[in-house]
Amino acid sequence: MFLVQFAGLSPLSFDAASSSKALQLSSAAPPLGLESSSENGSDPGKKRKRANVPAADGGRNLSLDIPMGLPMSDPTAWATAMNNLGMAPLGMTGQPLLPDFDPALGMMTGIPPINPMMPGLGIVPPPIPPDMPAVKEIIHCKSCTLFPPNPHLPPPATRERPPGCKTVFVGGLPENSTEQIIMEVFEQCGEVIAIRKSKKNFCHIRFAEEFMVDKALYLSGYRIRLGSSTDKKDTGRLHVDFAQARDDLYEWECKQRMLAREERHRRRLEEERFRPPSPPPVVHYSDHECSIVAEKLKDDTKFLEAIQTLLTWIERGEVNRRTANNFYSMIQSANSHIRRLVNEKAAHEKEMEEAKEKFKLALSGILVQFEQIVAVYHSASKQKAWDHFTKAQRKNISVWCKQAEEIRNIHNDELMGIRREEEMEMSDEEIEDPSEMKETEESALVSQVEALKEENDSLRWQLDAYRNEVELLKQEQGKASRDEDTTKEQQMKLLQQALQGMQKHLLKIQDEYKKREAELEKVREDKLKIETLLENLKEQQSIADEEDKERDAVDCQGNESSASRVCVCSQEKDCPVEKTLSNSPVKSEREVLLVGIISTFLHVHPFGASIEYICSYLQRLDSKICTAEVEVLMTRLQNTFRQELSGVGASLEKRWKFCGFDGLKMT
Repeated sequence: MFLVQFAGLSPLSFDAASSSKALQLSSAAPPLGLESSSENGSDPGKKRKRANVPAADGGRNLSLDIPMGLPMSDPTAWATAMNNLGMAPLGMTGQPLLPDFDPALGMMTGIPPINPMMPGLGIVPPPIPPDMPAVKEIIHCKSCTLFPPNPHLPPPATRERPPGCKTVFVGGLPENSTEQIIMEVFEQCGEVIAIRKSKKNFCHIRFAEEFMVDKALYLSGYRIRLGSSTDKKDTGRLHVDFAQARDDLYEWECKQRMLAREERHRRRLEEERFRPPSPPPVVHYSDHECSIVAEKLKDDTKFLEAIQTLLTWIERGEVNRRTANNFYSMIQSANSHIRRLVNEKAAHEKEMEEAKEKFKLALSGILVQFEQIVAVYHSASKQKAWDHFTKAQRKNISVWCKQAEEIRNIHNDELMGIRREEEMEMSDEEIEDPSEMKETEESALVSQVEALKEENDSLRWQLDAYRNEVELLKQEQGKASRDEDTTKEQQMKLLQQALQGMQKHLLKIQDEYKKREAELEKVREDKLKIETLLENLKEQQSIADEEDKERDAVDCQGNESSASRVCVCSQEKDCPVEKTLSNSPVKSEREVLLVGIISTFLHVHPFGASIEYICSYLQRLDSKICTAEVEVLMTRLQNTFRQELSGVGASLEKRWKFCGFDGLKMT
């Protein structure tokens, strides 16, 4: 442990609890009186004597300057101060000041307790200001000596402290330094786990705890000298800084994870403490558990637990054809408790009525007594008795009378309220519909039948269904009476919304109608343009035909005989051609093109193709081609195309084949 001397303060490095030896000073140290006189005298520039103080571990001594400015004129104050600090009262030479000191008692007989006004209390140091600079001292070790740096220089620079740092970098070591010397210097800071020394005059030291690193950083800037040698290889300037080690980071991460686990565990415990308790688990369905639940359903004390188990089983979907009878018997047992519950409710209602009657009778008796007390007050207020009372007595009687009347009125109002409620209940019973009276009579008869025939299950279910229907009808009637006003408003809103929708629809139709009219006008204009173009084309064609006829007539004048023969032959040939053209199934050039394309397509498919397949191929060329048109054209050309049925059963399909070569042979 390092001792730091502050300006104007010299702490004593003595611990009475850990050391039983007397305080020993070096022989070179003068007495306290001489030291104080020299400091207060005319020679303040003399060097102070060093006192060798034993360290706490007893192995190494640290040489410190101890300016002892204590006046010893009052040895009683000195002993009292040491007694209050828990130390044995010793003189500066080590002899005990009081031989009868008892350390168990902690106080000395005959010495008064410490008093701030007593002389000689200059040993109590004043409070240390936090901004006061620390003065480093020379540190003597067995094998080396550490000299402090210049206090006027800035503090040595250090890197950012890694998380969980327990390792330090030590540079500037002497070349002749060994691990034993390094251990001797740095084990004063704390327990050293490992030292990794390099050949380049630096090393890494790993401590057991993180706070020991801060103590090691205190040595940064010290000049080290091995023994008394002044050789360059035996000297160096220490530079201590934080080091980043994987082991430190791993331990720090493990610690953080442990803290995070503890925090999660603590939060989980807090949540579980405030979480409501979960319901008890429900056993799975089995024949054995079913028999146990059936027995519990028959017991009134265990009915609540058993009915909860039955409800859970039904919601889980345990009901099937095999277990339907068991569930039916349990539901039947649950239904048998309805009569018990109704009887219990009637008993409680009867008890409540009896309690009401008792309360009403007791309240009426209390009101009678209140009336008598008020009558006593009123009789005392009359002239005959009133004159004999004093003023204070009259005041008390009048106050008591007012209080009694107020309490009587309150109880009277309460009794009248109870009677009004009974009258209202009676009036409600009288106004009941005859249908409800009939229902109550029927329910009474059914209850009698149930009491006589408990095994008649079908009748019970019919009765429950009838009751449910009656309740539903009552609820529907009540809702209808409540919702009359709301339904009217809703109908008005719906009608308004419908009218608004109709208006919007009409506006849309009008817009569409205008758009269609504009489109029709455009189509008419296009039609007129096309008609004019057709007329122009016809006129041009007629003119071209006339020119061809004139040319033919000029060519035919020179060869009349040959022309006549040709005409005769042409007349003979034209007659059958015109007949064939008039009777041919192909009526336009477009159909001829279709026939050619279809023939080529079917020639590539010798096994035929369906009409849909053919049309899908043709629609790639012209999207306006329809299936009906193609099918009609192919049916007209029976010598070119032939339809056949292929497949069996559900795979029966009509296919078209090309038979133009066979038709050519036949014709």
